[in-house]
Amino acid sequence: MRLGIVGLPNVGKSTLFNAITRAGAEVANYPFCTIEPNVGSVAVPDKRLQKLAEMFKPLKVTPAIIEFVDIAGLVQGASKGEGLGNKFLANIREVDAIVHVVRCFDDENVVHVDGRTDPVRDISIVNLELILSDLEYMERRLEKTRKMTKGGDKRFQAQLDVYEKLYAHLEAEKPARTAELTENEQEHLRELALLTRKPVLYVANVSENDLGAEEPEQVARVREVAAAENAEAVVISARIEEEIAMLDPEERAVFLQDLGLAESGLDKIIKAGYHLLGLISFLTAGAPEVRAWTISRGTRAPQAAGKIHSDFERGFIRAEVVAYTDLIACGSQAAAREKGLIRSEGKEYVFQDGDVVHFRFNV
Repeated sequence: MRLGIVGLPNVGKSTLFNAITRAGAEVANYPFCTIEPNVGSVAVPDKRLQKLAEMFKPLKVTPAIIEFVDIAGLVQGASKGEGLGNKFLANIREVDAIVHVVRCFDDENVVHVDGRTDPVRDISIVNLELILSDLEYMERRLEKTRKMTKGGDKRFQAQLDVYEKLYAHLEAEKPARTAELTENEQEHLRELALLTRKPVLYVANVSENDLGAEEPEQVARVREVAAAENAEAVVISARIEEEIAMLDPEERAVFLQDLGLAESGLDKIIKAGYHLLGLISFLTAGAPEVRAWTISRGTRAPQAAGKIHSDFERGFIRAEVVAYTDLIACGSQAAAREKGLIRSEGKEYVFQDGDVVHFRFNV
């Protein structure tokens, strides 16, 4: 999973990126501090791995990984090349989902690119630039498709109808992801590289004093925007996340408890990211390694096996599966097998989150 961190300059993108990846991206109080996108990988927190490690005593434990991309701050006119607009837009095309950081705090020591904090305006500036870029892209697709329909091919006519419907939606300054399209109409969009069709997670970045307290009115406005788009929204303090990143796991737990927080901002972002993209994890466990693997919800057994190695998918025979909760309750694989909880599943089996699996294959 590759998440692109975007937003206006000086909203806390690079501070958040530093906190969640400890990659040391430059952070400064001026626009365009980030030019080339910083890329960092972070382990997905999963307490199930530790429990399985206690059971199997493996040589190593490997969590699932998320890649975060810190993309240059966008300004008004980016779709026409203002600031680092063209580079910014090209970088967004390469991510699976957008983490849109929105400033929800006032600080005279941190300049705002537009003079004052207004989260709804800030969101609309970024969204409008993405929409304008998509409109330009769709104009070219429409022109090409219209030429194809002149031959009388009904397949291209159906495609043209959907493209024109989407273009009108974008012209109304609405992102492609909110267009009301049937399942058949959605099929015509799969090959399109639309920025505003990507799932979005809005991250309201608040001051340290507002974290854990009653949410500021600015956060409520971000939540309203997210709800209108059927998007996700989480609240974090990028500065607090920086402090958390410097602590060891035990200190981190105490620090979060002192703040009255159940989990870190990183945990919130990862959970929301998984939900946005329809992802789950299955687990493999043995003496060599305990490992989490990320797949799309609805993935069948052979394709899940292919995540480990293409040979597993090509020569798939069956998957021996036990639910994580059943395995932990039994205390061992042998006990789970005795109770008949380890199932033999074939090619049509759809994996569930937390399945612990051993694949049988032959190539």
